Amino acid sequence: MIFRQCSRGLVSAALFSALVIAISGQAHAQAEAEQVAASREAVVASAIAREAGGKIGKFYKSRDYRPIWIDGDLIGSDSQVLLRYLDDAGLDGLRTSRYDPDDLREDIARADSHDARDLAEAEVALSKAFVRYVEDMRRTRDVGMEFVGDELKPPRLSDDAILRVATRKDFSRYLANMGWMSPHYTRMRELLRSALANGVDTRVVETVRLNLERARVLPSADVRHIVVDAATARLWYYQDGEEAGTMRVVVGAPETQTPMLAGRINYAIVNPYWNVPDYLTRSNVARKILAGRTLESMHMQVLSDWSANPRVIDPATVDWQAVAAGQQDVRVRELPGPWNSMGKVKFVFPNDHGIYLHDTPNTDLLRKAGRHLSNGCIRLEKAAELGKWMLGKPVTTKSKEPEQAIALPAPVPVYLTYLTATTAKKRVALLDDVYGHDR
Repeated sequence: MIFRQCSRGLVSAALFSALVIAISGQAHAQAEAEQVAASREAVVASAIAREAGGKIGKFYKSRDYRPIWIDGDLIGSDSQVLLRYLDDAGLDGLRTSRYDPDDLREDIARADSHDARDLAEAEVALSKAFVRYVEDMRRTRDVGMEFVGDELKPPRLSDDAILRVATRKDFSRYLANMGWMSPHYTRMRELLRSALANGVDTRVVETVRLNLERARVLPSADVRHIVVDAATARLWYYQDGEEAGTMRVVVGAPETQTPMLAGRINYAIVNPYWNVPDYLTRSNVARKILAGRTLESMHMQVLSDWSANPRVIDPATVDWQAVAAGQQDVRVRELPGPWNSMGKVKFVFPNDHGIYLHDTPNTDLLRKAGRHLSNGCIRLEKAAELGKWMLGKPVTTKSKEPEQAIALPAPVPVYLTYLTATTAKKRVALLDDVYGHDR
């Protein structure tokens, strides 16, 4: 009995010793492999240092010449995504020859030799092509967009800023989704590809190209912003590279169009007044008063002027016949309340058109297929939801006073655009050109 126990003890000790030796051997082999890999990485980094110069060289120097396109000892699959974009640069209105994709393929093929110099040459060539391509894509044309502030215009990106995205953990996804462009741009680009591939009518192709240029001025989803498309009467908002939400909206009628405009929303106004446009005061308010209605029954007031601090005046002192005839203008505003055309809140941004985003009590309009029905402003399906996203908290105030201003933590850019290209029955189609911009 004692002998058998001792035997088992000797066997266990032997197994334990063998296990220790095996683990030590594996650790030693792993350490050697890591040392070889580190040595190879140092050789490749040294080759990149010799190959990269100028602004691109500064970028690589800032990251100790670590590569962005090399995966192990080969050029990685991200390079193939870039090559596909370069081959299709014509879709972007660019010349493929400017980026030499065939030369890049030769560089990548030579790098298959695992030679450090060949890898470095392919690495730097890919970075140069990527920078040139993104720079060219972000150059915009005048498509009728009015920018309230130069900071809203598409920025001119530096080489460093373009390459810096390659340090992202999700760079492969970012590259595959063309993350430096607006999601609306990539959608229009795919529509253009489909139109060209399927022999769509030339007029349709040219209109899709026009839509592509309109989408080019929009920022990428990395920038926190709002897009309102007046053609589809829809709104999207973006943050951290993702679509954060979308909703239906009501936009301007053909005679009171919502302009293509970019601004920055600074405030939410709770319990807003509605300043009635002059043409509605003439055609609607004045005629109702002449027919026997009162301003009080319409929850409205007449003001002395258009200054920031006007006086409320007696409506009996106004010549409503002259107002209805267009011979006299008068300022009328609607009081806050459940009847107010602004609803519970409006979101304002400086612009010369008097355009803003606002809530609405008339939700029936949002269920219509055609929603070009407003006086130019944007009526929101989910004003509270959008306000919470902008403010980081519900848009509320304890005060019942009119025009309670709540400053946003940071201004939110908003882009009003017009995109008529779409799909119908799996084919590229055009929406009705309600505003006539495509002509």
